[in-house]
Amino acid sequence: MTDIVATLTGREVEQRQRRGWLFGAIWLAFLVYPLGRILQYPGPWSWTVAGCVSLALFAVAFLVGFREFRRRLHDDDRRPEQTRRAWATLVLLTALLVPVVPAAGDSVLTGSVYLAVFGIITLPGRTGVAVVAVVAAAVEILPRVVDGWTPDNSAAITVVAAAMAAWGVKTLIQRNAQLLEVRRRLADLAVVEERERLARDVHDILGHSLTVVTVKAELAGRLIEHDPRRASAEIADIEALARQALADVRSTVGGFRHLRLDEELLGARSALDAAAIELRRHGNVDDVPEDRRELFARVLREAVTNVVRHSGASTCTVDLGRERITVEDDGVGPGAGGQGATGSGLSGLADLVRDAGGTLTIARGTRGGFRVTAEVRA
Repeated sequence: MTDIVATLTGREVEQRQRRGWLFGAIWLAFLVYPLGRILQYPGPWSWTVAGCVSLALFAVAFLVGFREFRRRLHDDDRRPEQTRRAWATLVLLTALLVPVVPAAGDSVLTGSVYLAVFGIITLPGRTGVAVVAVVAAAVEILPRVVDGWTPDNSAAITVVAAAMAAWGVKTLIQRNAQLLEVRRRLADLAVVEERERLARDVHDILGHSLTVVTVKAELAGRLIEHDPRRASAEIADIEALARQALADVRSTVGGFRHLRLDEELLGARSALDAAAIELRRHGNVDDVPEDRRELFARVLREAVTNVVRHSGASTCTVDLGRERITVEDDGVGPGAGGQGATGSGLSGLADLVRDAGGTLTIARGTRGGFRVTAEVRA
């Protein structure tokens, strides 16, 4: 599911980038005014052709420049290059307006709207504002100094209003891009968390199963000459454990693995018996609410695995209750060459308990060994 979310997010970004030129195309409607003046020009036809060609190139350059801005919106490390490209396009747009002047006259000032819009969208904040200010000043001054041009007292207001609208759209585009980036990162984080969960589950399965297999194999090796029947039973248990571990790994990879507390108690007894450790149990599975049994089963599995591996204990006590499970041994305990309290298994277990709203406590027990307690209050 997380891979699908990431894929959809990536596709959405690509689709928005492909549709980015549409916003730029909307602004081309203003070019109808200078185009109309060019087509009505009574002078030499060469100026009419030059004006039409230049105006068409102006429209293409504007669309390409805007599309480039949308396409590189996520390239934060390439902003200096983007700024240079924006300036180059802005200069090109200004130059393409020059051949339009002879046929279009003062209608060429319609192009000022495109210069202001392109500058405010593609250039950094203050630089874009400066470009808008220069363009607004130009549309006010040029009609007053060029013969035959008619001043328009609302021209500067039109330029500024268009720039403000474009700035609002730019802000919206950037917010959407940031939102898509956050969604992509969340999807990536979900993938990482799922992989960590899978690794933790596989660690728990193999750590427990291989520990019991090793202990039972050692026991079978010692019994094979003196008690062949019991050795045969231990070998049969090893085969069953290996098959179960394989099935657990498969179901874990498939995402369908669930632990049962009653089965883990039976497995704990079998593992402890093979290691010649007496199991003492207080409380029943029925004492544990249904929604906590799988968590307590995981705690039991990891704690018993550590007891069998490292403790050197003779007894192991499991205390089941409604809100907690405690596993305690009488082995060497912490700081005496025994099992570590911060191994990857117990660290992952602490994360699981914390995610369930509980706490995992690992300390020296009353009998000198380790005591692992998981507590989840209602």
